Amino acid sequence: MRKLLMIVGLMLSAVGIGRAELRIGQEAPDFTAPASDGSELHLKSMIGPAPIVLYFYPKDNTTGCTKEACSLRDSFAAFRNLNATIYGVSYDSIASHKKFIEEYHLPFVLISDTDHAIAKAYGADGLIFAKRMTFVIDKAGKIAWINPKVDPATHSQELQEVLAKLK
Repeated sequence: MRKLLMIVGLMLSAVGIGRAELRIGQEAPDFTAPASDGSELHLKSMIGPAPIVLYFYPKDNTTGCTKEACSLRDSFAAFRNLNATIYGVSYDSIASHKKFIEEYHLPFVLISDTDHAIAKAYGADGLIFAKRMTFVIDKAGKIAWINPKVDPATHSQELQEVLAKLK
């Protein structure tokens, strides 16, 4: 019986059932992870100067993810004017991220979450790919906005509206 309960618990945690969801106003979970610019990005050290857009996406070089990344790229000047920093997170390797950035001329850093730890902390973990979700973290390190079901076609405009309200 104990073994069966353990198996059910593992299965439920794998699909995200029973895990507390992050809420607006909570402190953003901290992490340290390899980034496409060659650094080890530590979230806590990035808190303060500007709001942070932390967007999770399934996979480099796939249709929806490319559309989403390119729309953020195309609006990058607007994000700069809103004093926001953008980070993309997926399970892809740094090598994959670098190719994705180079091919589409992405002006923001991508974070490699190969062990899924960041996605798990934010509730964006999926069995094979990260879920397409976005978090805006304010200058105090608190979660200011969450979109659990991002539409790649409208994501950039939606973020700009959210960030404008934070100013």
